[in-house]
Amino acid sequence: MTPADTIQILRSSLNSALKGKASVVDQVLICLLSGGHVLLEDMPGLGKTTLAKALADTIGGTFARIQCTPDLLPSDITGFSIFDPESRSFSFQPGPVFSDIVLVDEINRATPRTQSALLEAMAEGQVTVDNVRRNLSPIFFVIATQNPIDHHGTFALPEAQLDRFAMKLSIGYPDRQNEVLMLRDQPSTKLPRHQLQVSVSDLIALRSHTESVIVTPAICEYIVDLCRATRTKEQIRLGVSPRGMLTWKAAAQAHAVLDDRKFVTPDDVQAVMFDVFNVRLQGTYANLHDVVARLEHEIPVPIESQ
Repeated sequence: MTPADTIQILRSSLNSALKGKASVVDQVLICLLSGGHVLLEDMPGLGKTTLAKALADTIGGTFARIQCTPDLLPSDITGFSIFDPESRSFSFQPGPVFSDIVLVDEINRATPRTQSALLEAMAEGQVTVDNVRRNLSPIFFVIATQNPIDHHGTFALPEAQLDRFAMKLSIGYPDRQNEVLMLRDQPSTKLPRHQLQVSVSDLIALRSHTESVIVTPAICEYIVDLCRATRTKEQIRLGVSPRGMLTWKAAAQAHAVLDDRKFVTPDDVQAVMFDVFNVRLQGTYANLHDVVARLEHEIPVPIESQ
C-alpha cells in the first residue's frame, strides 16, 4: 500500500466518523504521522472519543480509555505486578498505556503524580515498573482531553508535560447541516466498522516515509528563526523549546506528506504553526492568532522556497 493510499483510507474513515471537521482530522493525522501526541481542549460531547475509537478501528489496533479522576493512581495507567501463590512469582498486568491508541479523558483531573506517569510513556515510548523497562506499542498514540471552562477540582498541566504534546486542538461545534445529518443518518451510538483498514505495519511505514521528507537548510533556518523570535517577545513569557522546534519540524514534514510531497515548504511550516504554538507559548498576549501573524510578517520566508 502506497503512502497516498494509506492517507486516503485514514482520512475517509475519520471524516466519516467526525463529520464536517476535515481540518481537525488532518491535524490529528499530522500528530500521528510525526510520532507526537495531541491535546484536545474542548467542550464535552463534540466527538473526541468517537475520533479516537475510529482511529483505532481503522488501523485494526487496540484502544484504551483512561477516565481521569483525582483518585487515579500511576499504576492504574502503567500497570502493576501481582503475586501468584501457585507459581510463587510476580506476574505483570499491563495498564492501558500498552494499547495502540489511548484516550486520556479529562487529563487535568488527575493529580500531578498520576500525570507524571504519562511523561516517560509519551516521551520515550516505554514505562518502568518495578525497575523493569517495558516497551510500548510502536504506534503508541495519546489523545488527551480537557474542558476549557471547568476548573473546579482540576490540576493544570505543567509546562514540561504540555511540551510532550505535538499540538493542542479544538474540535468545535459542527455546522447546522452536519448536525442534521447526525440525526438522520446516525440514530445509533454504535460506531460503524470500517471496511477498509490500514495495518500497523502500514502506519509504521508511513511514519518512516514522513521522516524521509526533505527539509532543506533554508527551511531549518526559517524554523529556528521563528522559534528564537518567540523567546524575545515581551508578551511571551515562555517560547518554543528546542524539543518543540524538533516537533514542529516533524509536523511540517507530516503536513507535506498529506499534500503528497517529498519536501517541506514554508507553507507547511506555517500551516502547523498555530497548533504547535497553542500548546507551548505562555504569556500575556490576548490573541495567539495575532502573535502568529506578526511572526510570519517579521521573519522573512526563505528566498529559494518563494
